[in-house]
Amino acid sequence: MRKLSLFDKIINEVDQAMRTVHTLAPTTERPNPAAHIKVETPLTEDEKKLSIRLMRINHAGEVSAQGLYRGQALTAKREDIREQMDRSAMEENDHLNWCELRLTELDAKKSLFGPLWYMGSFTIGAVAGLAGDKWSLGFVKETEDQVVRHLQEHIGKLPVADTPSMAILQQMKIDEAHHADVAVEAGAAKLPLPVRKILMPLMSKVMTKTAARI
Repeated sequence: MRKLSLFDKIINEVDQAMRTVHTLAPTTERPNPAAHIKVETPLTEDEKKLSIRLMRINHAGEVSAQGLYRGQALTAKREDIREQMDRSAMEENDHLNWCELRLTELDAKKSLFGPLWYMGSFTIGAVAGLAGDKWSLGFVKETEDQVVRHLQEHIGKLPVADTPSMAILQQMKIDEAHHADVAVEAGAAKLPLPVRKILMPLMSKVMTKTAARI
């Protein structure tokens, strides 16, 4: 297999970005956890609006996660770290597609700011990778910990009748916790307190507030 040039890598990342933002991205072998789940009790209009808002936020989060992992894989120093990032990115694609399919079932659209979420996260991921693999992994660990907390909160808010969305979020929570554990095992460094407690929560708040509405 020939070694990819810088131009090849750029073209590949542009292709991945287009797939993530504008089409259904390539996934792993795993089935959609909501594929065979039927809503027994129709959602009320208010319940449907709530589910749409939560699933739109989660979809935007997965677009960001995809950008983050792709950026980190591009600048990772170690090959095993790059492979780990690539696999995690594929699993995030599963989440991305599951959320998008659920939004379609709810007759809703995804956030219009998908390209912005992706490019912003890709840039952050690439910079984290350039800083060194241990810091890149530390960023993964902190990001996934925050995502798990958000998912737990959303699981508590979802309408009881929305069993398909519940199944999706439950599986996403398991996967995100696993990604955090893998990052720690690979040598993640603990990020500075201002990054963990101020910068990252602020970025997350901006994204979630915007994605829920636009």
